[in-house]
Amino acid sequence: MTPVDTAACEAGREPLDPHALPPLPAPLLARLADCHTLPSLPAAVAKVLMVARRPDASLFDYAAAIEEDPALTLRLLALANSAFYARHRREASTCRDAVSRIGLDATLAAVMSFGLARPATAEGLDLDALWQRAIIAALAARHLAARLCPERAGTLFTIALIQDIGILAAGALDGDDYAALTRAAADHDALCQAERERYGCDHADLGAWLAASWGIPPHLARGIAESHGELAAASPATLCLRLSGRIADGWLTQTPGRAFARLIRRLDALEALPADSLEEILDELQAQLPSMAELLEITRPPQRDGHELLAEAKRHLFMQSLALGARLDAQQAELESLREQHAELEHSSRLDPLTGLANRAWLEQQLEERFHRSRAQGKNLAVVFIDLDHFKRLNDRHGHQLGDRVLANFATNLQEMIREGDLAARYGGEEFLVILPDEGVTGAEAMATRLSERLAIHPVARVDGESLHVSVSIGIACLDDADFRDARELIDAADQGMYQAKRNGRGSAHHFIPPP
Repeated sequence: MTPVDTAACEAGREPLDPHALPPLPAPLLARLADCHTLPSLPAAVAKVLMVARRPDASLFDYAAAIEEDPALTLRLLALANSAFYARHRREASTCRDAVSRIGLDATLAAVMSFGLARPATAEGLDLDALWQRAIIAALAARHLAARLCPERAGTLFTIALIQDIGILAAGALDGDDYAALTRAAADHDALCQAERERYGCDHADLGAWLAASWGIPPHLARGIAESHGELAAASPATLCLRLSGRIADGWLTQTPGRAFARLIRRLDALEALPADSLEEILDELQAQLPSMAELLEITRPPQRDGHELLAEAKRHLFMQSLALGARLDAQQAELESLREQHAELEHSSRLDPLTGLANRAWLEQQLEERFHRSRAQGKNLAVVFIDLDHFKRLNDRHGHQLGDRVLANFATNLQEMIREGDLAARYGGEEFLVILPDEGVTGAEAMATRLSERLAIHPVARVDGESLHVSVSIGIACLDDADFRDARELIDAADQGMYQAKRNGRGSAHHFIPPP
């Protein structure tokens, strides 16, 4: 990707040179040309974009275009008079007042977000998660820009808000298959990697193409293309964009303390922000997110206390340094190496297409490698063998289509139960297997208990308006249970434990006990 030209970006009204954007692979372009369900902009938003493309457009022109849609006008006035712009004492009473107060780029961002929040072609995607990430990133980019490049604050707010619109285009192309891809990805970086494997580009490139097709000003389309990537060696504006997404991911994850600990390490290496800036940004997010979520009519993101969040992140850093010391860099390098190896494999060769989990071939290869590594390092390793109870009866009664849905929903529940570094796979039919590195029977049994409790609470399907729950029989075997010669024997031991659980009445877990 070519760096964003700041001067051209600020002008932002020249015709878009197609070579200014990363080229999309030819097969993907052909598919896009044939796709009739790509997200489109409402007529009122399209009129505002026509104004934005005019080199001589004024505040009055923007206001006149927006005023043609009363609902759009009311929402823009609500934004201009919200707490986000509370520094203004006088209430904005006209559309022109509102545009003047929030600026042209922020006006464009607001108009587009109002029109894109609930596209009809996004079935299967988690739109709440998408737009929660968008508004957190937009606010974070604006506050970061205030410190690093104040003249770009409005532009970066806009780009950050729409940086993930390529996800909507991918969802229109591949529907449930793409939705499963998003669910299987461990984080946003993993999603981009999976997209590159499938399409030859990620959703930032796809979003830039979509924005250009709508006629969005060129500097915004180029900004979307630049929004994902490494933090190092980025210009201040690009750094604000890329960092805003990582702040949003950390805010939304189930383990924000760990996420921000990783982010602090990266920022310390870059020396890009003063030490206290991140806490100030998180406090500003905490104050402004509720009103922004209400204006965009999305589910409010979780509340975080910036001071406590960073305190937890620093505790994680301290404990990691204390416990790991010099080994931390080596382990991180090993993890990155594993990720690179993982990324080189073809998507279809390592994932089960129905569940999005690892397939049997990939699992057996990984288990063989981890088996020998754990033995060489003197570490333990647990294998959890899971079988859905009475699945054949369920298939016979309700049909294979419902059975497939049960398997896919069960896989989603299973994926949410495991840690980073664990590996869950579909072993065959209704059988699943989980590898837990550096874990013994106590941790494996705790994981099995949590899974059973989750299944008792969360249905895996609905039949005739009734919730359908499944139970599982689980077998557990650990490397230190016996003198296993290879990974195959370890799986067989866990399999024996699972059959013992079934003999005990199903819906339970059994730890393999070798014969005397």
